[in-house]
Amino acid sequence: MKKSMMVSLTLGALMVSSAAVTKVVTPSVKMADAQGRFSLAQMVPQSFGDWREDTSIIPLQVDPATQAKLDKIYNQTLARTYINGAGQRIMLSIAYGGDQGDNMGVHKPEVCYTAQGFDVSGAKTGSIPTAFGALPVKRLYAVAGARNEPITYWITVGKKATLPGMQQRLQELRYGLTGKVPDGMLVRVSSIGADTAVAYSLQESFIKSLLQSMDEPSRVRLIGVFDA
Repeated sequence: MKKSMMVSLTLGALMVSSAAVTKVVTPSVKMADAQGRFSLAQMVPQSFGDWREDTSIIPLQVDPATQAKLDKIYNQTLARTYINGAGQRIMLSIAYGGDQGDNMGVHKPEVCYTAQGFDVSGAKTGSIPTAFGALPVKRLYAVAGARNEPITYWITVGKKATLPGMQQRLQELRYGLTGKVPDGMLVRVSSIGADTAVAYSLQESFIKSLLQSMDEPSRVRLIGVFDA
């Protein structure tokens, strides 16, 4: 076989294999479309366990410029304040994006709070033991003037709760290699107070109670599913 023909066949094979690889690694199926529509406001109960929504307190509001960015990233957001029988309050913020595969990274509290003039420190990762699995979370401590706000948050990519950063990116890549574009959710729980140990304990109790009160499809949207 002539050398020129061998070269042509080799180049042709490489082009075909390259196209095949590109097709595999380029996500094309949006998980959000397959799962159907839902409403965060309806999905998250206004009262559960010892907690009920406190409409007298408005959660932290972002500035118009930041809100405009959030509107581009997320399809839905929810912000509520809850109060328990002891008068303790928890602020819950959820943001849902139907496409986490097109540089639509979640708007992390580290960025959001800093943009609002908070000094954010004390970052550490951990997990919350729930009846459904160990939920990976990140904790922060935000301060602005006399306001001290310990924060617990996590990110759900598709059907997997994960920590922000490398774990989040790896999860997005896993879905991408299967041709799927994952949706994503950022769930933030916070409270006011300088005692972080007390705050994180209260937040953990709130999260566990919330998850126990939700039906399975709603809970899976919030925290995904865990490995057996």
